[in-house]
Amino acid sequence: MDRSSILSKQASPPIGPYSQAVRASGTLLFTSGQIPLDADGQMVAGGIAEQTHAVFSNLVAILKEAGTGLEQVVKTTVFLQDMNDFGAMNEIYSQYFSQPDPPARSTIEVARLPKDARVEIEAVALIP
Repeated sequence: MDRSSILSKQASPPIGPYSQAVRASGTLLFTSGQIPLDADGQMVAGGIAEQTHAVFSNLVAILKEAGTGLEQVVKTTVFLQDMNDFGAMNEIYSQYFSQPDPPARSTIEVARLPKDARVEIEAVALIP
C-alpha cells in the first residue's frame, strides 16, 4: 500500500506518536482527531463555539497541505466531552459543511478528551 504522512505547520503539532494525517493509496486522506490547539500547540480559550472553529482551522490546514479541502471530506467523527454542546457545535459545523451534500458523520460523547478539550473531530477525505 502506498502511504505517506502529512504535516502542516499551520495546524497544531501532534502531541503524541501519530501523524496529523495519512494519505493512503494516493486518493484517500485520514486525519487524526483534531483538538482546539493553535499552531503553537496551545489550547484555544473559550467555549464550544471557539473550540469548534479552532478544530476546523486545523482540519482546513491539514487538508490544504494534502492538496484537498473540506469539499472533499466524505466522513467525519465528532467526539464531544458533553453532548449538551451538540447544538452549539452543530451550528458551527454547518458553517463548514453546507447542504445539500455534507459528509457522513458520527457524533459520540466521551468521558474525556486530550488536554481536556471539549471537542475533537477526525475526517476522511478524497484527494483529487
